[in-house]
Amino acid sequence: MFRLLAAVIVLLAGLSGAARAQTEQQALVDRATLTVQEMFSGNNNSEARKLLKDAKAVMVCPRVFKAGFILGGQGGSCVLVGNGPQGWTSPAFYGMGSGSIGLQIGVQDSQLLLIVLTEKGLKALMDSQFKFGADASIAVATVGAGVGGATTAAFHADIVAFSQTRGLFAGISLEGSVLDNRSEWNQIYYGKPLAPAQIIIERQGQNPGAEPLREMLAKFAASPG
Repeated sequence: MFRLLAAVIVLLAGLSGAARAQTEQQALVDRATLTVQEMFSGNNNSEARKLLKDAKAVMVCPRVFKAGFILGGQGGSCVLVGNGPQGWTSPAFYGMGSGSIGLQIGVQDSQLLLIVLTEKGLKALMDSQFKFGADASIAVATVGAGVGGATTAAFHADIVAFSQTRGLFAGISLEGSVLDNRSEWNQIYYGKPLAPAQIIIERQGQNPGAEPLREMLAKFAASPG
């Protein structure tokens, strides 16, 4: 009896530790859900909703922060969610970063949505590292939230980036920014090591905490008008 009780205590302690370890990852997923709701709501983003229905995947970056005075940098955390016949997948985790040198001053705080329209664009994002502008075969169109004509801009694009920005910089530039997949975050969130392709293509990642994000994307994809 004592051994059984001890085993239960150890199991519960392990589950509690796993839950605590997921706090940072779940917070990002929750912020991504709110970002999807904010950026797809209202008439201003009807163009983005039209593209969402046929998207191969969506990357959501709830907060991309950029600050500079002579030296500048840009960074944030993102999640990639795939779309297929079985619906939206669980998220794979990414980090975004860049650096620049130039005459600049200001602070920029942006929400960013990358709508992936082609298999080529999705494959590029799922690589271990993707640098915007480095691969000339991957076309990325950047559109400010609320700006019309996104469908036209996306006609030849593999990825369309919608940004919603607050701050002194005008708009957001992704040129030179690097996306790295965070394999350690995937392992923490799903309890096993998973590459982005295993989560997005093979749909191996399962975590109930991601259901609100998947449901939010399904909701807006079903009502693109």
